[in-house]
Order: sequence, then structure tokens, then C-alpha cells
Amino acid sequence: MASIDLKRVYKEHYTAKADPSLVDVPKRPHLMIDGEGSPGASQVYLDAVGALYPIAYGIRKAIKDATGDAYTVMPLQGLWWADDMDVYISGERDAWKWTLMILQPEIVDAELAAAQIESVTAKKKLASGHLVRFEPFGDGKAAQLLHLGPYADEGPNIQRLHAYIAASGHKLSGKHHEIYLSDPRRVAPEKIRTIIRQPFS
Repeated sequence: MASIDLKRVYKEHYTAKADPSLVDVPKRPHLMIDGEGSPGASQVYLDAVGALYPIAYGIRKAIKDATGDAYTVMPLQGLWWADDMDVYISGERDAWKWTLMILQPEIVDAELAAAQIESVTAKKKLASGHLVRFEPFGDGKAAQLLHLGPYADEGPNIQRLHAYIAASGHKLSGKHHEIYLSDPRRVAPEKIRTIIRQPFS
């Protein structure tokens, strides 16, 4: 039986330093769910997180039962945007739009994912399980850095990342991307680690 640490397999894309760096992220399979509302507070957001994780663990169990191989469930990620980007400055969090997602190993295919989405949603009565989808996603060319501290304090690092992209002769494209390496329920706010990534063209 093999145990695979996907964060090590994809180390380049799931580690970052305090200073910005360039990455090129190819498309890989993800579980994804879309929504709108305040992160961490709105019921829509909580239901989305509450659907993704059980389905991700259901897929892992199905693979382990079939092959004997185990792997680490990857951290939660979020794509963020709004119809009017000024809401991020004004703090109108209820207007924030997002796609939450969890990377899946390459062995997972659409048939297996669909079966687990259906069965886990029914078994655990997931309010938003039917909204989860399986599809490839990749940022392509992007810049990223590691933010250490509360999510609310990301602003200066986001500005620094955008300035780095501009200084490199590129323009922002695609959606603001965050990878949550820490569980905020288990670590002090000042120790929360988040990869902030921004695609460019």
C-alpha cells in the first residue's frame, strides 16, 4: 500500500515564500463549487465547505478500497471576484463571489467523482452537495507569495503582488486565487499561512 503526499508531488505550486515568484500552473482535476456571500459567515459559504470535504474524503476512501493506495486530501482553495470590485475596498462581503475547490489526484476521473458526489450527498444529506462539480482547472502563468497572518490583513501583500506583476511587464488576468495552508480553527491568527496567487497575461 502506497501513501502519497500530494503537497510534495506538487510542491512548486503548494509552497511559496514571502517574496513574490512566478509559477506556471497546468490544468489539474478539482472538485469545485460556486457561490456568493461572506466567507466563513454566510450559510451558503459554510454549506459549500461542508460539501467539498466529505466528497473529497469519499473519493479518497473509494480509491483506497479499490487500489490500497492512500493520499492526503489537499487544502481548500478559493477563487475570488465581484461584479463591482470596489466591494473589496468597502468591505461589502455579502457581494463577494467565489469558487471553492480541492485538488484531486490524477487517478480520479469524471465517473468516479460523479458517483461519489451523488452517494456522499445522499448519505450525509449535504445541503450543497448537488452543486459540487468535477473539472480541470489551472491558473497558467501567475505570480504568488506566502501571506502570514489574518485574512483581513492580506491587502498590502496583494498590492505587492500586483506591483510585482506590473514591474515584470505583465497585466493582471483571471481571478484572485488563495490556497489555505492552515486551519484557522487550530492556529493563532498571526500564524495562518495562505498562498496568494494572481494570474497574468
